[in-house]
Amino acid sequence: MDFTAFDSNKLDEYAKRAKEEWGTTPEYKEFAMKSKGRTKQDEEGIMADFMKIFEEFGAMKEKDPASDKVQEQVKKLQGFITNHFYKCSDEVLSGLGKMYAAGGEFTENIDKMGGDGTAEFTYQAIKNFCKK
Repeated sequence: MDFTAFDSNKLDEYAKRAKEEWGTTPEYKEFAMKSKGRTKQDEEGIMADFMKIFEEFGAMKEKDPASDKVQEQVKKLQGFITNHFYKCSDEVLSGLGKMYAAGGEFTENIDKMGGDGTAEFTYQAIKNFCKK
């Protein structure tokens, strides 16, 4: 897998920005606990696995975002976030979906992994998932 879609040199920058924006939230506090003691190599491996999920979304772009297979992929994404970062409630997942498709670095990185339109497709799949 080509990991260059997610610039590993930016992990520290992303961590700093996340702390500034969400440092007082329960999710951030849980993230800090889960990531305590992780090495840079651990973090890069987790991010590679995370971005692979978006590569898989990219392979599904021709499907209906509400299809069972795509909805299982959303469940996989939500579970991954909960297992490695913080409890990813449907509300949090919905917010992430909006952020993924809003443009900027997140959209660019997701689209690099899964091809153009993957971030928007992921957002539509998340919207369907969170309606249930």
